[in-house]
Amino acid sequence: MVFTPVGIKCADHAGVATGAARVVKSARQFTVEGGGMLLTKILIGVNVAVYLLMVARGSTLGSPGGPVFQDYALYGPLVAQGEWWRLITAAFLHANLIHLGMNMLFLWWIGGPVEQALGRARFALLYLVAGLAGSAGALVLDPTVPTVGASGALFGILGAAFVFERQRIYVLGGSALGIIVLNLVFTFAVSGISIGGHVGGLAGGALAGLALSRLGTAHAAYGRPGVLGIGGVVAVGILSVAVAYWSVAPYA
Repeated sequence: MVFTPVGIKCADHAGVATGAARVVKSARQFTVEGGGMLLTKILIGVNVAVYLLMVARGSTLGSPGGPVFQDYALYGPLVAQGEWWRLITAAFLHANLIHLGMNMLFLWWIGGPVEQALGRARFALLYLVAGLAGSAGALVLDPTVPTVGASGALFGILGAAFVFERQRIYVLGGSALGIIVLNLVFTFAVSGISIGGHVGGLAGGALAGLALSRLGTAHAAYGRPGVLGIGGVVAVGILSVAVAYWSVAPYA
């Protein structure tokens, strides 16, 4: 029964959702749920558009270059001089057409399911923090090597997915660990890949996933992350920036 200003009514007549309907309503309210993997599609569109802009401004399909790459790629000495936007913008640049295609295909495969599970708002926060963590990891290992690519953020999504699946939230159908192992083998076996970016993104995403689930005490998608949950994710982002600052301090 529901107490209203005009008396006591049953839930149906009071217009109050109950049971499964109440769970769904709460989930949509707190996760900003949206069907169709909209944010994943937007991220893919932005990455493709930025790559086309790079090509239009002097880059080639086989190698990066031009003013867009020079002004926004991750490069430690320039970050140390105050160009901190590179920690984020580098995640939207790609070295060549194959690099772009592989990352966008991977984003579609793993980003879409995780977005649908978490909702747009939490997925956006996760992607941003994972991107920062990936940049921090790249600066720790190779601060003087120009680095670009969305793979740090993608590894962050994998890290969070692994945490969720350990909590029996099977966002990738239980395959997160296997995908991580295969991609880490590829990371260490193939030259020219930012090991620091991949490992940093993976660690940052895992920590962000723990924060969203409040160390497993709340459901990452349907539970309220609360101040502690959101604050924990933001803290991972701040820690990533601090690590980046420490890594490039000698070049200031």
